[in-house]
Amino acid sequence: MVTATQRDKGRASEGYVPPGWPVQVRPPGAPRWEETAAEFLLDCCPADFRGYAVLRRHPVVLARFAAECVAAQVRSCEAGLSEVRVSLGDMVSPEVVEAATLAWQEQGAALKRRQREVALVEEVLRGRVFVRKL
Repeated sequence: MVTATQRDKGRASEGYVPPGWPVQVRPPGAPRWEETAAEFLLDCCPADFRGYAVLRRHPVVLARFAAECVAAQVRSCEAGLSEVRVSLGDMVSPEVVEAATLAWQEQGAALKRRQREVALVEEVLRGRVFVRKL
């Protein structure tokens, strides 16, 4: 006789999400998970993207748009960080330049986390099933 545990061994755990999954998005398979995913992805895009029907009707398209938007923000943040000392050094005190540098670094870290979150949601929307490692 095969038990349920033996039968399910090796199958994806329903609702399992990997580390880095956005907290505001319900696990795949949960009721309304795609709705929460779409809201999260729209929040990652410029506000006027909410007006495009294609993004509302096709979550995988929305995920691609969100990934590109966040990637552009990451690049912009990296550029800002690399230029902050030169662009502000003669305009404000060294303490202000240091504070601005810290702000860019914090924003960069937050954007990289967001980039991972968007990538994970997009992978699931493209059909990937995450499996808990035993």
